Parts: sequence; C-alpha cells; structure tokens
Amino acid sequence: MSARASNPLLAPLAAALRRRVLGVFPRGQSGIDYDTPAGDPGLFGPGTITWRIHADFPGMLAGGLCALMLQALHPRVLAGVWDHSDFRDDLVGRLRRTTAFVAGTSFAGTAEAQRLVARVRAIHGRVRGETADGQPYAADDPDLLAWVHASEAYAFAQGFRRYGGLPVPEWAEDRYYAEGVGVARALGAREVPDSRAALDAYFTAHRPVLRHDARSREVLHVLARIRLPVPGATVTRGLFLGAGAALLPPWATEMLGFTPLQRARHAACARALETLAPMFRIALPDGAGPHACRRVGVSPGSLRTWPAADARDDQSASVSAPK
Repeated sequence: MSARASNPLLAPLAAALRRRVLGVFPRGQSGIDYDTPAGDPGLFGPGTITWRIHADFPGMLAGGLCALMLQALHPRVLAGVWDHSDFRDDLVGRLRRTTAFVAGTSFAGTAEAQRLVARVRAIHGRVRGETADGQPYAADDPDLLAWVHASEAYAFAQGFRRYGGLPVPEWAEDRYYAEGVGVARALGAREVPDSRAALDAYFTAHRPVLRHDARSREVLHVLARIRLPVPGATVTRGLFLGAGAALLPPWATEMLGFTPLQRARHAACARALETLAPMFRIALPDGAGPHACRRVGVSPGSLRTWPAADARDDQSASVSAPK
C-alpha cells in the first residue's frame, strides 16, 4: 500500500508538490513517446542502474543544478552557453530541454532516443566561437562533451546517493558511470570516465583549466534568481539550489567561493530535501520511468530496488552514434 493510500493526511501535501513540479516541468509537451513500441528497452533497459537513478525526481533536479554549477567552471563550455543560448532570460526553458533529453535518451524506445541524439549532434555542430580571452570552442569538441557528461553523471549519481532513499553500493555507482559512456560517445565525447575512480582522476586532471570568473559568477546570479512558474517559487528555488550546491565536490565548493554561512545553508537545504524526497515520489508516480517499465512489461516498483550485482543487461549503454 502506498503512503498516500495509508495516510490520507499526506494527500494535500502530495497534490501541492505535484502542482509545483508540473508547473515547471509540464507533462506531454516534449513530444517524446515513452509508451511504444511495446517491449523495446531503449538504450538502457529495466536491468540498468540508469533507469533507477534517472527515475528519481528529487535527486535528478538537485543533481541537474549541481551539474550547471560545475559546468560554469569550464570557460570553453560556458562560452558556448553564454554566446548561443538565452539562459539569462529563459533558464527554465533550458532546464526543460535538458530534462527532456536526459529522460528521452534514458527511457524512450531505441529509435526515439537515437533521434534525440542525432538532433542534439546537429545543434552542437552549429555552436562555435571564441571565449572572452580568445580561446576557440565548439560544442561538438570531444573534450568539452566529455566535461558536460562527466559533470552531469557525477551530479546525478550524488543526487541519488543523497536524496534517492536507497543506499548506493559502490558497484552500482561504478556501473552507472559505465552505462552512460554509450550516450556520451554517441554525442561525440571521447575519454569518458566509466567508474568513480576514473571520474575522480578525470576531475583532478581537468582542474587546472577550470576558472571562477565574472561569467561563472553571472551564471550563479541567474540561478539564484530563476523565476519558477509556481506558487512559492522562492522557497522551492532556494531548496533545490541549496540541495544541489550541497552535492558539489569540496574543490568545486571552494572554487565557487561559497562562504561558511552559504555552506551551512546548503547543508540545511540538503537535510530538508532528504525529508521531503519521499513525498515527491508519492506525488509523481507517473513519470517517464514508470511509463518505460510498463512498455517493457515490468513493475515500476522495480525502480526502487537494485538489480543483482552480477546481472548484465544486454541493452545497457548499447547506443551508437547515428549514421
């Protein structure tokens, strides 16, 4: 029996959370089909860690905001966003598009997911220019794509570890990173870290090129003032931004210049989201993950248990670059 059914007092809170979430991320507007073709596991499948981590809303939203903070530290990655997007005026739209891509490549059928990859590759091919200090950049640069992927993978994994409500064994986190390599390579990335140890080494190797400057400070400024189209937007924004910042590795927290008071606020937000996360799961039982489960004939409840440590899913990370 669900918590909603067993405790009717939770229903108003769950309904309020649902209205707020769907106000920012409305369902059915992405044009992505998660229900067909029947039996198609897509690029990952029901036996993967990816399905479990990417189906959890609190960890994914907090993790996505953490990833944006990490990406803002890379001057050439940030330059592409700075020059070729309207993030200052429509950050919510950018978050929606990123959310749709991650959900679609994770949970849609194979052809639909590959269509999304091909579309993003085409967009990347048109994004190029120079940083403020004259360094050339291109959105389809394999090194920049690897940074975007690595920062997102780290943030999503840590978001689930902190807010997912399930203990995360080391083998599951390692397998999650390995599963994501296929999509990253299909987008054009190379030298993609495929384990926690490889990710730690990757971050260490790339820290000399990172920078917290006027542009990265502007990104944090925009994030801190994002306008969410929901009641109580300031509280919701602050909760998830703080919970996302709490996921940053210590070196990034230091580089971004967060004060002791800000760090204490982030820790408080993290504790609050840990408390509220189960309610978000009650309020949002019908996301892309459950749709994908029904498409392949498995229970959505399987997303709340780990597969066997030695299990292998033949569909895991099977995506290849579009021809």
